[in-house]
Amino acid sequence: MNLEVLGISVLWLFLFGYVIIASIDFGAGFFNAYSVLTGRQHILTHIIQRYLSPVWEITNVFLVFFFVGMVGFFPKTAFYYGTTLLVPASIGIILLAIRGSYYAFESYGSRGHKGYSFMYGIAGLLIPASLSVVLTISEGGFVSITNGQPALDYWRLFTSPLTWSIVVLAIAAVLYISAVFLTWYANKAKDVEATRILRKYALIWAVPLAITVIGIMVELKNHNPEHYSRMVDLWYMFAISGLMFFVTVWFIWQRRNYGIALALLIGQFAFAFYAYGVSHYPYLLYPYLTLYDSFTNEAMALSLVIAFIAGLCLLIPSLYLVLKLFLFDKDYVRGKENGHV
Repeated sequence: MNLEVLGISVLWLFLFGYVIIASIDFGAGFFNAYSVLTGRQHILTHIIQRYLSPVWEITNVFLVFFFVGMVGFFPKTAFYYGTTLLVPASIGIILLAIRGSYYAFESYGSRGHKGYSFMYGIAGLLIPASLSVVLTISEGGFVSITNGQPALDYWRLFTSPLTWSIVVLAIAAVLYISAVFLTWYANKAKDVEATRILRKYALIWAVPLAITVIGIMVELKNHNPEHYSRMVDLWYMFAISGLMFFVTVWFIWQRRNYGIALALLIGQFAFAFYAYGVSHYPYLLYPYLTLYDSFTNEAMALSLVIAFIAGLCLLIPSLYLVLKLFLFDKDYVRGKENGHV
């Protein structure tokens, strides 16, 4: 494995971690807001808050690692994506700030405040929607080089069916991943009513997720035939992902094996995510930018690899402690602290 492939593989691992953890976080915020607005906060809020309280502050660590590593390993991405992503990335950063602020207001100030909960939940859905635009831009056809500088055609971008298919997929995936996780979490807490409601949400959002995946494949065939043909070559990875999806939905429908369903969900997205990444190889931006003409020097690459391994050595034990002390602690999951409910 050469350094270019090693570098992008490390970054893709961090991005996948962010996709899963952030999806649970964003979806939980939305479901919390929805429960407050519909008067069901007495059923769902305690379960959701017990998850969010120890996790929300560490979610963005994965995203920071990814962006720093992307610019470090592939410096030319800053040139091509820096100006083109000025608006989408700025919106995403503003939404992250809003979401963090409203979480603090809602959690530590006026708990259950509808306005704070609503802003927190909506910001959580708009963040993946804004960041998913990067995937659309990377498919090519939206960036042109004018006077030696990349320029983004906003009209073409925001009128493209591919753009909105990916945005809807991002939102549906966030809500589906979060609902499946929270269903397992509520069941682990032996909260029957919360499990029933969250199970219903998981089944509901499985439908638009499946539809949007098919829609994206149709749109991609017309927009970027080269990438589409590469994805077809990896049909077996997508087939495994699809099989895992159906088994996950079946377990949830049957009200059993929620832990296995959650593991299958992670596997489903892992296969689809890595199949997409492999099929996109070697392009970072069609047709201008590849891994090989944008890679940093060897010394810098080795330094970054060492730094990222060191970062993982710190991050993984931290996540393990959070999971062990909070999320997987029986008393904490069931809302008990020091033996009191």
